Amino acid sequence: MTTQKIRIIGVPMDLGQQHRGVDMGPVAIRYAGLSTALRGLGYQTEDMGNVTIPGHYTLTGTSYAERLPLICKACEATYRLAREAVQAATTPVFLGGDHSAAIGSIGGVTHDRPAGVIWIDAHGDFNTPETSETCNIHGMALAILLGQGPPELVNAGRPGPKLRGDQVALIGVRDLDRREKQLIRESGCTVFTMRDIDEIGMSGVLRATLQALAGMDRLHVSLDMDSIDANEAPGVGTPVPGGLTYREAQLLMETICDTGKICSLDIMETNPILDISNRTARTAVALAASLFGKSIL
Repeated sequence: MTTQKIRIIGVPMDLGQQHRGVDMGPVAIRYAGLSTALRGLGYQTEDMGNVTIPGHYTLTGTSYAERLPLICKACEATYRLAREAVQAATTPVFLGGDHSAAIGSIGGVTHDRPAGVIWIDAHGDFNTPETSETCNIHGMALAILLGQGPPELVNAGRPGPKLRGDQVALIGVRDLDRREKQLIRESGCTVFTMRDIDEIGMSGVLRATLQALAGMDRLHVSLDMDSIDANEAPGVGTPVPGGLTYREAQLLMETICDTGKICSLDIMETNPILDISNRTARTAVALAASLFGKSIL
């Protein structure tokens, strides 16, 4: 499914949460050598630059009401770029920015036909404004894609939900809000927590994931870098102890690559201000390379 042309799209969103610095994620990942790594695997790369998004510093306050229309506009722009990339027979790679950008990227990728989504994250991102303890929209992104949340975002790009629960698998979850847990249980999504990974191993989780999504002929990977253990990815805004090891994450990417179904990728929540020697961005590049075909032998 992967084309030999990859289109890189930066989405420097920092409005979906409160931590400064995540808007610099696209620059950090580019600096860590993403294009060079992909070209080394035989791909042609086209970098479209960044979606223009006002930063936190432009706001008079930080309220949900002030941020919502700006996030909607950014997601609409990302949606258009995602749709255009797919229609141009390229594989889009979206560099965040916070995970609310996935509302636009996944919406656009699925405009013409559906895709299964593998959402790799420490968090469920399944809150709504009614259940959220923070009202941070990056913690609502997946719920919005399934049709729950602010109508302005649910309808971004095209009216209504962009995904069904049976098209989604969450991997690496380990930090959920109390009311969010019930929403996830009712969603129809396939969910693998870190306990599941401990008990059956990443290979077992991947077999079950791919079986759950076997009916989908395209797969979108939405990678939140806080899914990775902080020893490998310290530069994230909402770190949670006990994440995926480097090798677990590599196996995940290598196995998805083997399906031949990858159609697009998000790399979200890299925050270089909180990083150590750009380690998180370098880990992101290594994982992206594995997803697009780099192998040990």
